[in-house]
Amino acid sequence: MRAAVMRDWSLRVDDIPEPFMGGGQVLAKVLACGICGSDLHMLVHGEESRRLSAEMAEGQAPNPGSPIMFEPHRDTVMGHEFCCEVLDVGPGVNNLKQGDIVVSFPVTFDEQGVHGIGFSNKYPGGYSERIVINEMMSIKVPNGLSAELAAMTEPLAVGVHAVEKSRIAQGDAAVIIGLGPVGLACIAELKMRGIGPIIGADFSPRRRALAELLGADVVVDPREVPAIEAWRKIDGKKPLVIFEAVGVPGMIEQAMRMAPKDSRILIVGACMQEDHMHPMLGIGKELSLQFVLGYSPIEFGDALTAIAEGKVDLSPLITGRVGIDGVPQAFKDLGDPEQHAKILVMPK
Repeated sequence: MRAAVMRDWSLRVDDIPEPFMGGGQVLAKVLACGICGSDLHMLVHGEESRRLSAEMAEGQAPNPGSPIMFEPHRDTVMGHEFCCEVLDVGPGVNNLKQGDIVVSFPVTFDEQGVHGIGFSNKYPGGYSERIVINEMMSIKVPNGLSAELAAMTEPLAVGVHAVEKSRIAQGDAAVIIGLGPVGLACIAELKMRGIGPIIGADFSPRRRALAELLGADVVVDPREVPAIEAWRKIDGKKPLVIFEAVGVPGMIEQAMRMAPKDSRILIVGACMQEDHMHPMLGIGKELSLQFVLGYSPIEFGDALTAIAEGKVDLSPLITGRVGIDGVPQAFKDLGDPEQHAKILVMPK
């Protein structure tokens, strides 16, 4: 089958073997799969990220729930934001049948352990024609919801989780630095929770426009108006939570410098490089820093429900669609925020 394959931190399109379906698993046809910024970063900073993951695991007791780490010199098919159609079911599958449209928590498991779909040498991700997923990790897509919008479940779940971990509540205000898909997902969830005011900051006019569509009260170009000044002008009194959704070196310190005393800073931008900061900024202001990763199965399901029930409209974020052969160019095109927010891979 056709797939966009990563090997040795480079991307190519090639034919790969069909995935094998075992007990409790289903074979599914990929209908739509979003290209995630973490996949773009993986090509550039993947080796550094792998070294850090190995360092964190060193000396720790084995965790049977941790995904098996992929080997970069072997083929890996990325893509973890997918919606698919069940083609066949394996032994022990009881609640899914051929023709069901599903989304899935992007992990699968077998007798060897847990595998991250899109980060595995054994289980290809959504930049391929077909994938294997576990029934237990899958959710049927409600009738009438398009595969394109269903594929937005995973990126929205990242925002749902980040907002939950921030402990923000009505009566608080929010500043979101960086209005890429992660920052926009945070705005969508904040709006659904009735938080306000919500201030978004990004250099890109197009991203600022998307933030307004999703519910930001004020959006600013930080080169012209600092985000914290926009908050002071519109409010300036409510307890503040700052969401750092850029994920490049220096952004955490920037957030700490702008933060008022006793603020909470939620770091959701996935920076894969070493960074530096001055601890006295946090000490002097008594700041709270919270780092977050991923989402829970419940949050994943909540994200699908919100999309299906029309609580949030993520269709404006879908700015492009490509087949598998177009994936390498799409990775390049996503470098221009004025051109794209989310590109979906839609295999034929």
